[in-house]
Amino acid sequence: MKTIRIILAEDNRLALKSILEKLERYRDIEIIAVAKNGVEVCKLMTAEKADLVLMDIEMPMMDGIEAARKIRATNADCKIIMLTTFDDDDKIFNAILAGAVGYLLKNESAKMIYNAIVNSINGGAAMSPVIAFKTLQFIKTEAQPQKTKNTECILSGREIEILTGLKDGLGYKQIGYKLDISEGTVRKHIEHIYRKLQVNNKISAVNSAVSNNWL
Repeated sequence: MKTIRIILAEDNRLALKSILEKLERYRDIEIIAVAKNGVEVCKLMTAEKADLVLMDIEMPMMDGIEAARKIRATNADCKIIMLTTFDDDDKIFNAILAGAVGYLLKNESAKMIYNAIVNSINGGAAMSPVIAFKTLQFIKTEAQPQKTKNTECILSGREIEILTGLKDGLGYKQIGYKLDISEGTVRKHIEHIYRKLQVNNKISAVNSAVSNNWL
């Protein structure tokens, strides 16, 4: 079996040790480099030929989601799996938009992580059960009958700007920085958007605006 060359990005020493121990038993897995932040990952990608990046989301200097965007822009063939402690909607949504093919919780078993790596290399997608459930909920929401399209936009200009940021895969902080408003203000606008569009997640909000030709 061909050896799978992996760059591992994790800034927490204990978490890094745990992941390395889980993967060291598999002979077809080779950790070719380790990074502590997204900046290091991107630099390593220019020097190393990796098949897959196994990457934490919350890292200093550059988080995993931003690093994933940069990696996919220059290394489209490299697979990216997010390995994290977070299972909230924002992280899932932004990781998928950034180009990740997998999203696993760090407490998954060695076998689960290994299988996720192999499946991703073979063209599949890998998710922890709790993440898969949330994703199915998104799909279920989108599959519900849509109401008649509104030809007149019911969103404000600022709300359209925020939805555009979400569509582009930006996080709340990045949208706030771009629009020169606080992260809290971004969240308030999103609450108003949800209310106006009668949705409960960002994917539904973006899709609703796109279907109405507002984005």
